[in-house]
Amino acid sequence: MDMTVNSNESKDPKYREMVDFLTALGTESIGHSGDKKYLAHLVSVFNDVRSWGGSQYLARAGMFHSIYGTQLFQGFTLPVERRDDLKKLIGEDAEFIAFLNCFVHREPFDQAVLEGSTDYVVHNRETGEQYQLTPQQWKDLIFLHLCDWMEQIERLHWWDYRREAWEAMSEYLGGVAKERYLETMEREPDRALGLHAEAPSSPS
Repeated sequence: MDMTVNSNESKDPKYREMVDFLTALGTESIGHSGDKKYLAHLVSVFNDVRSWGGSQYLARAGMFHSIYGTQLFQGFTLPVERRDDLKKLIGEDAEFIAFLNCFVHREPFDQAVLEGSTDYVVHNRETGEQYQLTPQQWKDLIFLHLCDWMEQIERLHWWDYRREAWEAMSEYLGGVAKERYLETMEREPDRALGLHAEAPSSPS
């Protein structure tokens, strides 16, 4: 067993079980962002959540943050009928945050963050359902959402995608999350180099 596995198992005793679950779904061979495979991205987000100071359940949500597909990523979608399987594996709190991250309608979510709304309502992009969150769930969703994007932005070069919203999320969270956001954005290349890419219109 490699040292990365040992290190992660010391962070979470469920780590190997989570990776085995994802491997059985074929995530090792699914492309994600740039040249990174889907499973590698999921593990990276898990690690980043912990390094940003996130809780164990939030890191578990990070490992499955796009498992049902998202507004941009549809390379793999676990049927929502299997939500109970995931709840048994990572816990209801973690699964709910992962579920929200998958189905959040990003436009009203971004607007709420930009306006500093305290309504804490998330809209399901597919069903139109609304979920009333607690302040902690709202913060968890913003944390996971930002952490996920910072992990992949430098491979995708979609520097302008939801730029104002990401900045607002970092300001809302403060602390390590804001520091990591600023560190990442400082590495944005000069536009004259022609490396900026445009994100596809959502949903895609």
